[in-house]
Amino acid sequence: MERLERKLVNQMAEVPLSETRTTVSQWFQRFTVRLSHLLFQQGFLFLVIGFLLGRALILTKMTPFALPFFAAIYLLRRDKLGFVFIALFAGALTVSFSTSLFIVASIVMFLVFYRLFYWIDAPPKRLPVVVFFASVFAKTAMIYTWNDGWTIYEGMTMFIEAALAFILTLIFLQSVPLFDHQKYKQTLKPEEVISFVILISSMLTGMVGWSIYDLSLEHVAARYLLLLFAFVAGATVGSTVGVVTGLILSLANVSNLYQMSLLAFAGLLGGLLKEGRKLGVSFGLVVATLLIALYSQGIADMIPNIVESLVAVFLFMITPQSLTSKMAKYVPGTVEHTNEQQQYVRKIRDVTAQRVEQFSHVFQALSKSFSSYGVLTHEEEEEREIDYFLSDVAAKTCQTCFKKDQCWITHFDKTYDYMKKIMQEAGENDQMTNTKLLREWNKHCVKANKVVQIIEKDVSFYKANKKLKQQMKESRRLVAEQLLGVSQVMEDFAKEIQKERENYYVQEEQILHALQQFGIDVNDVEIYSLDKGNVDIEMVVPYCDGRGECEKLIAPMLSDILGETIIVKKEDCSVYPNGDCRVAFSSSKAFVIDTGVAYVAKGGGFISGDSYAMMEIGGGKYALAISDGMGNGERAHYESKETLKLLQKILQSGIEERIAIKSINSILALRTTEEIFSTLDLAIVDLQNATTKFLKVGSSPSFIKRGNNVMKIESSNLPIGIITGVEFEMIEEQLKAGDLLIMMSDGILDGVSHIENHDVWMKRKIKELKTNDPQEVSELLLEEVIRVNGGEIEDDMTIVVARIKHNTPKWAVIPAYQYMK
Repeated sequence: MERLERKLVNQMAEVPLSETRTTVSQWFQRFTVRLSHLLFQQGFLFLVIGFLLGRALILTKMTPFALPFFAAIYLLRRDKLGFVFIALFAGALTVSFSTSLFIVASIVMFLVFYRLFYWIDAPPKRLPVVVFFASVFAKTAMIYTWNDGWTIYEGMTMFIEAALAFILTLIFLQSVPLFDHQKYKQTLKPEEVISFVILISSMLTGMVGWSIYDLSLEHVAARYLLLLFAFVAGATVGSTVGVVTGLILSLANVSNLYQMSLLAFAGLLGGLLKEGRKLGVSFGLVVATLLIALYSQGIADMIPNIVESLVAVFLFMITPQSLTSKMAKYVPGTVEHTNEQQQYVRKIRDVTAQRVEQFSHVFQALSKSFSSYGVLTHEEEEEREIDYFLSDVAAKTCQTCFKKDQCWITHFDKTYDYMKKIMQEAGENDQMTNTKLLREWNKHCVKANKVVQIIEKDVSFYKANKKLKQQMKESRRLVAEQLLGVSQVMEDFAKEIQKERENYYVQEEQILHALQQFGIDVNDVEIYSLDKGNVDIEMVVPYCDGRGECEKLIAPMLSDILGETIIVKKEDCSVYPNGDCRVAFSSSKAFVIDTGVAYVAKGGGFISGDSYAMMEIGGGKYALAISDGMGNGERAHYESKETLKLLQKILQSGIEERIAIKSINSILALRTTEEIFSTLDLAIVDLQNATTKFLKVGSSPSFIKRGNNVMKIESSNLPIGIITGVEFEMIEEQLKAGDLLIMMSDGILDGVSHIENHDVWMKRKIKELKTNDPQEVSELLLEEVIRVNGGEIEDDMTIVVARIKHNTPKWAVIPAYQYMK
């Protein structure tokens, strides 16, 4: 016996439980898929709905559900029309023969009137009208067939039934598509949810009279439906479902009038207790059942009512969580719906970022293709070009020579070296001047003069071709750098897209608590970023009547809490005294710039060839630029202005400064064949640390005044548009608070013709200035240059002055650490 028990235990231990669970799970999944296919795709669900709606009655006489459902199927799913007609007729036969006859008559009338009302173009608008008249005529025909005449009561009943059919048609047009597997909706509108509940409740009226052991099936189904919606959507939807379901059931059977109160209260209580999961919602139904049963029916009928609720609770408990989760995804306001929406938005965001990143890779690949000029080095490529040139010369001169074999086979190296030297000599001087080389060549070649003449003739074409190829290489390299810059911008943009907003719930509560403890009334705090130097906070505060509480109190407190200067970025105040104001706070820059500018056209004219720009380019940077168009007048002004416009657009797009200048240089060089060029003097100041990058392209030196010291910033770059392939030298300097940055066009520095050393003279004038106001400095220097030059303005003159200073907040920081505890 013990041996047999041991054998059984061993056999049970050998059973693969994980495989068994997997098999059961797969079987259940296959069963669910097949059942879904049978109900939705094959249309058997419409058979069930049609059968129940064919049985559904109101006040034991009216049948307003069958015809609207048939009409909705006729418009939306005409392929299932035969199934629905059979189901409606079969359901009506279980009630009475007259009911089934009325349904058949109303359907026939509907089909006739639908053709007659062709003048109503839109079928959704035509359908309710046709249903109304079909119901009226069918009911009239039934009254005159079964009765001698109709009374006022029957007439009122007929019009009420037709009106209900009219309304139900509109409702079923919204609810029937929800059963269609081909219609995918990301979310449901509240009207669609209510329409769906009305359809389900109408189906429940078809279950009136069905019972098992004195338990009404419509009561069990209604409470089970209520538990589902209260658990999924909460108290609001739960109580609404209870009222609608109870109202329709009470219309079907007057004795069910108390069900409306029970279901409404149970939906409200169960929705409030949904945090307790299924047990909490079920407890709400049980409590509501006990209270309503004691109040309305007494103890005698309380037991069946409680049992019906317990059966509904049991069905609710065994309902798979996957079903409730799937329902919640379509109901607005639920956590599952919010997560589904966020997942959908996240998916769209990832797809967009992926596409942008793909474009970035395309531009990067194009950049690599343009930057690869070949496998040969510069020396190898030049040697090959020389070979081609000499081969062409030899073909013109040596091909018919009787000494060809002797020169190019026996003495190949000697002949090649002579011709190469002649080519180089002719390329440098345009003609042969080396008499020694000519004498040696005459001794070596019998057609020496002819060879020299052809080389002198073709070398100019060789030089032009070489220059053209070099320009093409430089253009390819420039395009490669531009494509690489665009690729980098797009890659950074893709990374920004994929960044998710962090949750700052704790920090929001702390800031809100600190402000309220300080006595500041704040309705809401939303934190979008707490990165150093990039703080982004929005608040909703009550109307302050222009007292400036946000700037004077809230911003200083936030500065102390976050450890950096916070300012009011934007403030949208309410128009009405009782409204709210929405205020945006952001990080203040460590430095600010005060600017001044003074300019004058040549000869005191109105149009200057110089242009200037002072602009924020994003990323906490500030740019100052002067462009001097070649010459004077309107054309020079247009060129310089166009240069600065291109500069602003490209810099604000995020492309690196050096690539931006090369792009502008290429565009201006290729745009016109005329010799009209522009200089560019650019300074980009980082407002967080005052680091400044200078890019001077054919421009005059700039000066930095720090106390009594004056520094000169200069470089030797050619003007923009002269050479397409050129490297621009960039200078970086660390500025300090109080520094004056002085930028000027060549008309200022070279405007005084009789001064020998303009740089030393300008340094001395800047050092002698007694003011640090940028506007005054620019005007004083311009006035000094004109005065020293005897009042003559020989060229366009422009001076841009900037002063760097610390960004001091208008209001002092208010300590708030004690309020953060």
